Amino acid sequence: MSERMDSATEAFVTHRNLLFTVAYEMLGSAADAEDVLQETWMKWADVDLDAVREQRAYLVRIATRQALSRLRTLGRRKESYVGPWLPEPLLTAPDVAEDVELADSVSMAMLLVLETLAPTERAVFVLREVFDLEYDEIAEAVDKTPAAVRQIAHRARAHVAARRPRGVVSAAETRDALEAFRRAIETGDLQSLLDLLAPDVVLLGDGGGVVQAALSPVVGAGSVAAVLGRIAAAASLQPAQVNGNPALILRLNGEIDTVVAVRIDEGLITGLYAVRNPAKLSRVEQETAVSR
Repeated sequence: MSERMDSATEAFVTHRNLLFTVAYEMLGSAADAEDVLQETWMKWADVDLDAVREQRAYLVRIATRQALSRLRTLGRRKESYVGPWLPEPLLTAPDVAEDVELADSVSMAMLLVLETLAPTERAVFVLREVFDLEYDEIAEAVDKTPAAVRQIAHRARAHVAARRPRGVVSAAETRDALEAFRRAIETGDLQSLLDLLAPDVVLLGDGGGVVQAALSPVVGAGSVAAVLGRIAAAASLQPAQVNGNPALILRLNGEIDTVVAVRIDEGLITGLYAVRNPAKLSRVEQETAVSR
């Protein structure tokens, strides 16, 4: 019995970071992803390992099913959320940025695009496009036929392509834009700030009804610059690697107050995502491992 449990534990630990990443990309919440891992482990511990051909695929299937169930519950919770809902930011290791596809898939901008997919579409897209699972493996995970999964994948791919950032932006470009952004805010140089913002830039602030944040999107360079000027007056801004991409952590009196991620299109900042809800800031105190 103990030998079987040792084998089950070893397999689970080997794939833990992958399973967390699958669940996080489906849910946008590290806390919920951790709950999915707990549920996955409990189910995995009861599995007859001798009957499992491919442990990684089997574990991904369990985690996907648990995440899908939780995603439907989360959807109801988000309907009553106060103000814009943003994904829970993760402080990630520098090497995540080296895997461009992984970094793109966990970025704030992409997670918000994934929010616009139906639950099954989101699961299929993540498993196929990010983790490169075969259609028959995905079919078992989402209880569909492989033919149906192909159709869902095609539809989800087109949906995401129409909404994702228009061009590939290197980490260096994003870092440079954020550094210029930080300098403009800290020096109060409004014109430099406006020069970085797209005319139709959108700022989303997530306070969760717990701390102050705009209850609706702030749209337009002038309006966004005015809000940023007020926010940063008493704060220090530090560069960080968040969700595989350069971001800024805003501290007040040494405490983390806000995590700011950006979306850049054609050299200008088109989206600003400011997470202020204290319940979502615990994962920027220390690195979280994500992997494919």
